[in-house]
Amino acid sequence: MELFTLRNFIIILALIVGIEVYRSSHDRNTMSLSLPLNTKIVAFGDSLTQGYGVLPEQSYPAVLAELLHVDVVNEGVSGEMSAQGLARLSSVLDRTQPDILVLCHGGNDLLCQSDVRQTKANISAMVKLAHDRGIYVLLVGVATLDILRFSVPSYYYDIAKERSLVIEDESLKAIQENEMLRGDAVHPNAQGYALMAEKIALLLSEHYIPSLRP
Repeated sequence: MELFTLRNFIIILALIVGIEVYRSSHDRNTMSLSLPLNTKIVAFGDSLTQGYGVLPEQSYPAVLAELLHVDVVNEGVSGEMSAQGLARLSSVLDRTQPDILVLCHGGNDLLCQSDVRQTKANISAMVKLAHDRGIYVLLVGVATLDILRFSVPSYYYDIAKERSLVIEDESLKAIQENEMLRGDAVHPNAQGYALMAEKIALLLSEHYIPSLRP
């Protein structure tokens, strides 16, 4: 009985230590996030960007602004297809004049089973619109169910390679695989949006160079 109790104590202690190590590492990572304070980001996309299902302050652009301490403009439109996004983007960029575009689009195209070649062309054209204005682009890959598992369609990686982009391809896949991070079958909950923001913030902190022009 005493051995069993000691073993339980050791297991519990190990779990506590593990949790504290994770929290400490997470805190350090969060504290290390940084961009120049005058950086302006536009988060562009559909309902995943708008923050469907949560309060405005829980959307990923709002959390991203808190993490990086910079201005993040939420330009998400629920239900928007990539063709509509392409038609809208030019005026958004002219109006907002951002340094960075976080592009998360194509989810509704996937749901509607639109022609993948056209979806790729639309997203690639959005990237070009930003690059032509000297704007840094971070691409977010939208995950979809592929046979028995969730994955990011290959055309996101093709665009990233062709346009020399950093791609965030982890958060939406993780959200789709974990119902605890979703508010419904498609959209993240507050914890899911926070995960998106953290992944994006880490990549921008690591890869964005203010003087770099595409």
